[in-house]
Amino acid sequence: MADTLGGSQVSETASEPGIKSPEHSMSPESVTDTTPTTQPKSQPPKRRGKAPDLPVHERRNWLIHLHYIRKEYNRCKALVSDQLQETQGMCEYALYVQALILRQEGQIQESLDLFQRTVQINPQSADNLKQVARSLFLLARHKAALEVYNEAAKLSTKDWEIYHNQGVCYMYLKDFEKAKDCLKHALQYHRHDASFIQLGKVLLLEGDTESAIDIFKRAIEFSPENPDLMTTLGLLYLQLGQTSKAFEHLGNALTYDPSNVKAILGAGSIIQSHGDYDVALTKYRIAASATPESPHLWSNISLHCFLNVCRTNCAISCLKRATYMAPFEWKILYNLGIIHLTMQQYASAFHFLSAAITLKPKHGHLFMLLAIALTHLDDQENARHAYEQAAMLDSTDPSINLNFSIFLYNSGERKEAAKQFSIYEKKMETARSVKGSDIDQELVDVASKLGPSLQVGESLVWDARSSGQSSRGAQQQQQSQGPSGPGSLASSSTSFQDDGSFV
Repeated sequence: MADTLGGSQVSETASEPGIKSPEHSMSPESVTDTTPTTQPKSQPPKRRGKAPDLPVHERRNWLIHLHYIRKEYNRCKALVSDQLQETQGMCEYALYVQALILRQEGQIQESLDLFQRTVQINPQSADNLKQVARSLFLLARHKAALEVYNEAAKLSTKDWEIYHNQGVCYMYLKDFEKAKDCLKHALQYHRHDASFIQLGKVLLLEGDTESAIDIFKRAIEFSPENPDLMTTLGLLYLQLGQTSKAFEHLGNALTYDPSNVKAILGAGSIIQSHGDYDVALTKYRIAASATPESPHLWSNISLHCFLNVCRTNCAISCLKRATYMAPFEWKILYNLGIIHLTMQQYASAFHFLSAAITLKPKHGHLFMLLAIALTHLDDQENARHAYEQAAMLDSTDPSINLNFSIFLYNSGERKEAAKQFSIYEKKMETARSVKGSDIDQELVDVASKLGPSLQVGESLVWDARSSGQSSRGAQQQQQSQGPSGPGSLASSSTSFQDDGSFV
């Protein structure tokens, strides 16, 4: 207790200037140390300690990052190599950057190996797991990538990028419900254009075009100056036949990006369908200066040559160039088949239509055109099979049943011909209720001649070699079954697919 009191007295007397305790002597340094509050202004400012030394394996990270963002990859790889050599391959960031560079160079498997090493060094990093999943995705290992994304989601629960990529993986795995759920979660955490676009693609794969249009409308509300979103929405309206809305959105896209090739082709196809071929050609010239290797551009230019100036050779040349650039685009082969039918080159038409059917086996109109070509090649049995397949695949096009009826009538099967003609009339009534006056008049004229022949037994009388243009401006096909037999008409549905085939 005495020591405690004595110490207390020393402390108190030392705090008073000019008084010194007789029992204890104190050095000047000790007085200064124990009375820091008496002279606060005379004390020098405290120096901050020396910056902490970085570990050896982290010293050059800033320099590696600097060269990487400048895209000085050779210098960056040299620094990474030195860093890994010094740290015996244990520098996480150096491995991470090296893997990114390898992936950009196309060495996906090598980058995957390095990202997996970063996960071994730091297994609690969600970024490392995301990069592993990304490399697996690029290797088309979608199921494995999805499993890694699920592990990353446990470490980062509100990362929109993880949910977005999960949705993309589910889309490739054909699990559209889970894909939509993940993409909607991604939009809840962060409204990004990419998530809107992927969600719209999933809805289109499900065949829900109306919902896809609603999603793209929401996307445009969020990003009103994105020309790609406007172009996609315009092409969807064009696919539904709503040309006025399609032209409006495509025009808005061209306002923000006058060189947007997809928007130019879509707007040009609408202009061309209304007969303004010269204006459409002006649009195509702008697109050709930007992307001269676009197959859809040359396909649409071929329409100008075929429909406006009737130069079939030029049209075929443009389409041959287009099919060279896109050999698996069925619409280009479809157009080639129609032009060869017009030129009465039925063997070539059969060749191109068969190739188109290989790529698009569920398209009923292709089988009808193939049946017309087979009829002219005197292959009646296969022509009949093609007509039956066309009627089974397409339940809305009345021209298929009309052509089938003419084929059966010429083959002497009047009862079956009358049956197909009755189906044609039902489909035509439905088409009139939907389209109104926008019905191909040539179809109506041919049916008005065929109907009485089936009922009374009169012979059809019209020039099977002559063909006019439909209301959509497309060259129509007629075929003759004999010197005095009726022809088979390919209706307005056989016109070129000028609705922007790049959708």
